[in-house]
Amino acid sequence: MMKTDTDYSDAISSTEEIIEDARNGRMFILVDHEDRENEGDLVIPAQMCTPNAINFMATHGRGLICLALTADRVDQLGLKLMDRKNSSRHSSAFTLSIEAVEGIDTGISAADRARTVAVATDPTKGAADIASPGHIFPLRARDGGVLVRAGHTEAAVDVSRLAGLNPSGVICEVMNDDGTMARLPDLITFAQKHGLKIGTISDLIAYRRRHDNLIKETAVRSVHSEHGGDWLMRIFADETQGAEHVVLTKGDLTGEAPVLVRVHSLNPLEDVLGIGDGSDLPAAMRLIAAEGRGVVVLLRDTSMKMVEGGEHSPQTLRQYGLGAQMLSALGLSAITLVTNSAAPRVVGLEAYGLTIAGTRPIRGA
Repeated sequence: MMKTDTDYSDAISSTEEIIEDARNGRMFILVDHEDRENEGDLVIPAQMCTPNAINFMATHGRGLICLALTADRVDQLGLKLMDRKNSSRHSSAFTLSIEAVEGIDTGISAADRARTVAVATDPTKGAADIASPGHIFPLRARDGGVLVRAGHTEAAVDVSRLAGLNPSGVICEVMNDDGTMARLPDLITFAQKHGLKIGTISDLIAYRRRHDNLIKETAVRSVHSEHGGDWLMRIFADETQGAEHVVLTKGDLTGEAPVLVRVHSLNPLEDVLGIGDGSDLPAAMRLIAAEGRGVVVLLRDTSMKMVEGGEHSPQTLRQYGLGAQMLSALGLSAITLVTNSAAPRVVGLEAYGLTIAGTRPIRGA
């Protein structure tokens, strides 16, 4: 019989246990949540990374060894993103690969890579102390960590920071002996064999929600729009970018029935100037208005480049932790996403008390 998600709960350690292991320099595994299809990363705080840790990742993890850094540190090192038009599946923000300028040989050995990690995370070192390309692959974490983007990059930085260490981490995907990606059942066996704990990003989000609050409601007023008539507009400010996000609500949002929700990342070219394929936002608003009950979340990403693009896929909700916080603040639980895309798998959503009941297409609204 196929196992259910709950079958794996006993194999998952609490966030407090993961933080304690990090504080003591022990490697651990992070997965999105308790799902048998989840892949996992080996993680160790960069401050605690040794040649032995690098060798373990290369030998047993077999994935790409990366260095998760804060955005500030990436800027201090003068690292450019590998591709500003990021089209990777998880929107992982890779910079150009790096190498320490001094104290290494070819750069690929475990000792050399550990040296590069040490230099890149040493606050007394700067751009002149590293070179590109190299054998360590930095990743730029989003400000706000897993509360903004539920990724392994942000999780590694968050755990290290919560452990009182340099906010940076070395991560490596875990592959099976046959070259396939290790899923949760494989990772449990792997963890037991090597004496490692497994933590989840969902639990880390829930932990941070108990201790951190990145959004604050600053204003509420009624507005009238040509798209759907009267709405209640709420303004939320976030601490990560200083941006203000807009939430439009209509009708009674209480009750058990799923609430229609449109999460929209504002794009000035499409939403204001009408450049590109056109925004589905007006149609989504009219659809919700016809239903008489729903929410529109308008996210302002101040770091977003002015580029053209089609509809933002629900998969980008991995980055919409702020949106989830706002929906949770409204008291929502079950939601139906207004989108033309397939039902997404949103990492960490359950940490906000939210579940996706399904989707409602926009076309023809």
